[in-house]
Amino acid sequence: MNESGTGTAQPPVEERLRAALAARAQSVGPSDLRPLRPPTAAVRPGRVLLRRVVVSALALAAVAALVFFTVRGGQSGPTEPARSPHPTTGTPSPVPSAVTPSTAEPSPSAPYP
Repeated sequence: MNESGTGTAQPPVEERLRAALAARAQSVGPSDLRPLRPPTAAVRPGRVLLRRVVVSALALAAVAALVFFTVRGGQSGPTEPARSPHPTTGTPSPVPSAVTPSTAEPSPSAPYP
């Protein structure tokens, strides 16, 4: 807003920009403009054709690689289980314990038959 509170005045930067743009617009005349010409055909038709050929070839190669890797990679049977990275020397034998087995006795809280 400006000092009077009406809010119609623009900031100084805005005023300067508008004045500069108006002066530039007034300085351009009909002699500065280029003559009208209809649009021409494709500027570089060779590049467009080359791009289409390259993209088609890449797409065909991707499909061929996909088919090759999916058909070639399949195995006919189940795979073997994974093996240990270190060879095993044998199964360890159980170590005998010093405690002798006792006969099983019923617990005092078990009901009698």
